[in-house]
Amino acid sequence: MTRAGYLTWRGKLKSLAASQVADLLASPGIEPAIPADDISRIAGLIRKENLTTNEETQVLEDVACLVFLDDQFDEFERSSGIDEEKMVNILRKTWGKMSEKGRELALGMDLSDRAKTLIGKALES
Repeated sequence: MTRAGYLTWRGKLKSLAASQVADLLASPGIEPAIPADDISRIAGLIRKENLTTNEETQVLEDVACLVFLDDQFDEFERSSGIDEEKMVNILRKTWGKMSEKGRELALGMDLSDRAKTLIGKALES
């Protein structure tokens, strides 16, 4: 898959997930009814709208990145078959998605020595 194809696929998945959640939240079985503005805001969070300007969206992205680093990175790095250079690039991109507060939290986490080494390499360049 090309990068453009991947980005298109990812965008469609975000839109689909946002639509499904919005439909669920607007369903008659939800009592009390959730205001339409709240449903729209939640769908926007799922689509990651205004990532760098919307604090809620940025916090959600920080959480996703922190969960990846804390709970998923080591297994991903071991099982992905991705070489170190590409892994460092993934970490560089992950770092770029986070706010300063998210980065601060990431640096304070109890990560594996391997994760710390690769993050260090990602931050060097």
